[in-house]
Amino acid sequence: MTVASDMANQTEHARAAQYVRMSTEHQKYSTENQAIEIAKYARENGYAIVKTYMDSGKSGLKLDGRDALQRLIEDVSNGQTEFSTILVYDVSRWGRFQNADESAYLEYLCTRAGIAVEYCAEQFTNDGSLTTTIIKNMKRAMAGEYSRDLSRKVFEGQRHLVELGYRQGGTAGLGLRRQLIDERGQPKGLLAHGERKSIQTDRVILVPGPGPEVEIINRIYRLFVEDGQNESSVAGILNHEGALTDMGRPWTRGTVHQVLTNEKYVGNNVFNRISFKLKMHRVRNPPDAIIRAKGVFQPIVSEDLFQKAAAIIAERAVRLRDEEMLALLAQLLLRSGKLSAIIIDEQEGMPSSSIYGSRFGSLLRAYKLVGYTPDRDYRYVEINRVLRDLFPQVVSGIIASVEQAGGRIVRDAATDLLAVNGEFTVSVVVCRCIETAAGSLRWKIRLDNGLHPDLSIAVRMAPGNEKILDYYLLPKIDFASADLAVAEDNAIGIDAYRCADLSRFIRLTERIPIRRAA
Repeated sequence: MTVASDMANQTEHARAAQYVRMSTEHQKYSTENQAIEIAKYARENGYAIVKTYMDSGKSGLKLDGRDALQRLIEDVSNGQTEFSTILVYDVSRWGRFQNADESAYLEYLCTRAGIAVEYCAEQFTNDGSLTTTIIKNMKRAMAGEYSRDLSRKVFEGQRHLVELGYRQGGTAGLGLRRQLIDERGQPKGLLAHGERKSIQTDRVILVPGPGPEVEIINRIYRLFVEDGQNESSVAGILNHEGALTDMGRPWTRGTVHQVLTNEKYVGNNVFNRISFKLKMHRVRNPPDAIIRAKGVFQPIVSEDLFQKAAAIIAERAVRLRDEEMLALLAQLLLRSGKLSAIIIDEQEGMPSSSIYGSRFGSLLRAYKLVGYTPDRDYRYVEINRVLRDLFPQVVSGIIASVEQAGGRIVRDAATDLLAVNGEFTVSVVVCRCIETAAGSLRWKIRLDNGLHPDLSIAVRMAPGNEKILDYYLLPKIDFASADLAVAEDNAIGIDAYRCADLSRFIRLTERIPIRRAA
């Protein structure tokens, strides 16, 4: 086909863009296969594909990181499009958002701009009818639930494998090696650094490494426990002798400390210290959530020596008072000019950064107490902590307000959803106050539409985020979007249900057009 005939053919067909995504956990939906099916759909329905947006190897759980979809939404929102339709393989390729309303909102941004979204492999026509809307929302919910269910199954599978003594990721470390074994437990060989198993039924365990490396690990423990050397002194001795870490680098106080606190050297398999499930925030788990299988690997350090080292480290942290810890932190700041977890962990005679965080609530609070502000603005972390602490008080205040007015309220302990008088449900969200560069105040209200509340109470914080400014009462019937941007002065549609305190709560709910949950 000539260029001229190809251009003529495109003018005869509706112009469309295609969005394809290949997730990291579901490789069978390759972008090539999606494009083939989309092309077939386009031919059968009279579309000419003029642009492609492709996210390769991107999870559908969040919009973050999906550059192509973000670019698509930006082009549509700015009117910079040369097409009238977006073709997607199916609902799950658009996204597996944990809140189905997020998926719906992104599609709404397209349709609001006059750009239709069509799902080529679905058994429904995306025509906006009631039946289509119901099916599509179910598909969105199922796509999100698939990821949640997969996450649970993967985690439980990992837990089981850990308890059986199989290694779940990570480098072996000095003195150890990753041994590949088959489904019968027979050794298949050692994995080099960066190598991974290629057969699903194969497993990985830790085994002792070369004798000289094992001796270095044991020497570290003996120098620390029997000779009374601290981590810095041990690192100095090893570096003087030319010994290197497993990464081929000189030893530091921090790397010696890691060896002294890692249970793998006594044969324990430890998992789930830190969670990053469903692409949410990374969190350090409490001790009772950590999975530990004892004695599943061949140890290279005796249990007695390991426990003695642990006791020395624990005693060193306990004997310091708060003011002594802060004095050490202030002296370090004076010497180095800045603070970080790595800088703290490398200092001899100081508790670790994790101990500072545990003692003072967070590392940032410890920084604040010695008058240090990081180059990067981490205030939002502290503000979020304050808001999390405030949330139970706000919910309790709402319950008390309703009960004082003669109402009856039941709180769901799992979701904090409130059922008022057995008639409607209420979700509570606390909104941080943000000051723009121009000095204006903004609040971003993230409604918890996944709980399907009849009414949402948005608690706006005052500047500084220490006190409550006011409350917005947002009925479901008026606010389907999960995100709302609120300024100091807003449209009457929102301000109509704004109140300075909760004393008017019951009275306002009598005239707000709430769509009751079925």
